[in-house]
Amino acid sequence: MNNETVYNPSEIESKWYQYWLEQKHFASTPDEREPYTVVIPPPNVTGVLHMGHMLNNTIQDVLVRRARLLGYNACWVPGTDHASIATEAKVVARLAEQGIDKRTLTRETFLKHAWDWTHEHGGIILEQLKRLGASCDWDRTAFTLDEDRSRSVIKVFCDLYESGLIYRGVRIVNWDPKAQTALSDEEVIYREEHSKLYYLRYNIEGSDDFLTIATTRPETIMGDTAVCVYPEDPRYQQYIGKHAIIPIVGRAIPIIADEYVDREFGTGCLKVTPAHDINDYNLGQKHNLETIDIFNDNGTLNEKGGAYAGMDRFDVRRKIAQDLQTAGLLIKEEDYTNKVGCSERTQVPIEPKLSMQWFLKMEELAGPALEAVEKDEVRLIPAKFKNTYRHWMENVKDWCISRQLWWGHRIPAYYLPQGGFVVAPTPEEALEKAKKETGCPSLTLADLREEEDCLDTWFSSWLWPITVFGDIDDKDNKELNYYYPIEVLVTAPDILFFWVARMIIAGYRYRGQRPFRDVYLTGIVRDAQGRKMSKSLGNSPDPLNLIEKYGADGVRVGMMMATSAGNDLLYDESLLEQGRNFCNKIWNSYRLISNWQADASAKPGEANLLAVEWFRHRLAEALLEIDDLMSKYRISEAMTVAYKLYRDDFSAFYLEAIKPPFGAPMDAQTLAATHHYLEVLLQTLHPFMPFITEELWQDMAPRKAGETIMYTRMPKLEEPNKELLSTVAAAREVITQVRNVRTTHNIARAESLTLQCGKGHPAMADCLITKLAGATCTPLASSTEGGSSATFIVGTVSYAIPIDSYIDKGALREKLEADLKHQQGFLMGVRKKLSNERFVSGAPQAVVDLERKKEADALARIATLEKQLKDLE
Repeated sequence: MNNETVYNPSEIESKWYQYWLEQKHFASTPDEREPYTVVIPPPNVTGVLHMGHMLNNTIQDVLVRRARLLGYNACWVPGTDHASIATEAKVVARLAEQGIDKRTLTRETFLKHAWDWTHEHGGIILEQLKRLGASCDWDRTAFTLDEDRSRSVIKVFCDLYESGLIYRGVRIVNWDPKAQTALSDEEVIYREEHSKLYYLRYNIEGSDDFLTIATTRPETIMGDTAVCVYPEDPRYQQYIGKHAIIPIVGRAIPIIADEYVDREFGTGCLKVTPAHDINDYNLGQKHNLETIDIFNDNGTLNEKGGAYAGMDRFDVRRKIAQDLQTAGLLIKEEDYTNKVGCSERTQVPIEPKLSMQWFLKMEELAGPALEAVEKDEVRLIPAKFKNTYRHWMENVKDWCISRQLWWGHRIPAYYLPQGGFVVAPTPEEALEKAKKETGCPSLTLADLREEEDCLDTWFSSWLWPITVFGDIDDKDNKELNYYYPIEVLVTAPDILFFWVARMIIAGYRYRGQRPFRDVYLTGIVRDAQGRKMSKSLGNSPDPLNLIEKYGADGVRVGMMMATSAGNDLLYDESLLEQGRNFCNKIWNSYRLISNWQADASAKPGEANLLAVEWFRHRLAEALLEIDDLMSKYRISEAMTVAYKLYRDDFSAFYLEAIKPPFGAPMDAQTLAATHHYLEVLLQTLHPFMPFITEELWQDMAPRKAGETIMYTRMPKLEEPNKELLSTVAAAREVITQVRNVRTTHNIARAESLTLQCGKGHPAMADCLITKLAGATCTPLASSTEGGSSATFIVGTVSYAIPIDSYIDKGALREKLEADLKHQQGFLMGVRKKLSNERFVSGAPQAVVDLERKKEADALARIATLEKQLKDLE
């Protein structure tokens, strides 16, 4: 170890991470130990590290490193997700920059470009996680679209299809016009937008009467196939069964009645557009209405849009409002605030669209997964998320699993020449099925048309805890049987249904058991204003820059101090600075200890004996508390206990209590105990601060080649001596008070004080008080006659320190009188402000209250100063 006074993390971090990799310290293979398995929530293969990843992966690393210290066979599996929509969008954008339109390419050519992109950009985020200290078994790195994972995805699709749980049909789906693919309900986020409500005139056929209909989407009127009113609404009963004329379009549509209509919204009349609204679609099915799809896949209007064909939907909205106004068919417009569904991936408003898609029936599958969480077979941490989970699972809808993309797992369906299709894992098996299905043995693969759509990305990641260890149906897989189920999943609440619930479903379906015991749900990293960090807001720092500035250990400590399960983290860079400062504290306290020399012949003094005994029990107390907190996933609190244990108890108190005079050696017994305590402290801090703890542990004593702190074992927990801890705690407070007296009265540290101690004083700790406070303990005098004393109380015990001989009364009186004069002047200023009626009545109440507090504080200070001056007489 060098003798630098400031810890320099960059060189040390790269050195030890490379060492861990070379020694395969993160690797895990099945053995006789109990496994502790964690799988990384696979980030997008094209992604880069952001603050949310930093938080999530720090928590995982803390859990995994602690498990190793507790003797578990810890296995943390890394990997990435192929992210169909996001990755395909990036590849399409790059091709466009090169002047290439995806539509001009064959599927095979496009996929070659996609794989090139993935090989070029994929895995960057995993390399960045190494800078953070992530101790993943990198040899196990998986990818949701690699051959091993793909094989299981296709098998699962075929199994679910054969079981009657997957079907193909025309349904209203959430359509993303930018990505040009269907989305599941869970991939739609709702944003509040300021829109307009357009009141349109629908004339009654053969009459001068008309109905006024309010809509936020006038661009869809070409797809209207009915007007609907409430059956018992007296305003409209006479029109039921008649026809209304769609404004501008001129087409007559029936007026129907249904209790679905909300009489209080708008005018109580509803335009029905079955192809472009899920509720309208249901009405259309119920009333046997025509369905007219007016949109192209890219959000422009098709030929059924008439004069507006080819225009973007939002351009049509503006244009048709003008045309309706000109035609006298727009009665009025109103400002209106509503929730608009947007694609989570591309951020554009989705378009409800009638489309042929593949669906997975969810109701039957959801049952065991709901029961597992209700009965705490799978524990959600914090438990408050059980309500959210229950609501989703009790109202689960069929999952639209097909996507109109090429980057992903291609759906293993093959269409027959005369209609119909077969589903099979391979083209060869599909051909055999097709021959049997058609009764035509001469069929060839060229006669079959393979499905163009691919599967939703989540359809692969819901198998992640299983497929990272092997095939979904490999019952004799030694690794899968050993590592599964995993111990804990650390993830964000916003994918509780997307991913967590679906993994639980898959676990019970394909392994007959839960996929994990616990789900630790992190919060969202927000800035000081409470805003979610994002590139668009420019409020998200670059994690790698932070690691460069504060060191990985400093960043980890700062992040962990500010977070708890399920609660958002308010990011404050000062916390990272605090983490860096803590590293320096550890570094310098180690330098102090390492410079101490042992004297084998010396006997430990009374203070050393007591300090060593006390810290043994304080350490035991803290380790028990940390163990309890970690078992409850109160990781931030556990980190804080470890932080204070080292900073306050070990460094600030224990080392001071045992420190020998400058240049003098230390008795060997105390130094040996101190080295032992330091080693346990480094083990305790290692999960949170892996780099500096490895560096110092390696430097403490000669180590064998390949040794590491991460595979040492934590000491056995013991019960602490509460009475001893209480005694020393009281003594520490006494020491603090004595030091305060020195500061207040400007008494030099070299001056020995007499500390008069009242009844109940813990005399066994007098040696520490004498050494650390420079005070000799005596019984409290019955009278204080003959001079002034500084007094204080600790607990119920009274203390006094005669101070006359240490005080320059003239200098002290001068100082107190100057302070008194300042306080009186300050009080006059405050009272002048408070006597101003205009200020008191016009200023905010909080400001007035603050001035009154200033007045009270000044009065209290003046009273204290006057008493101190009187005592000097």
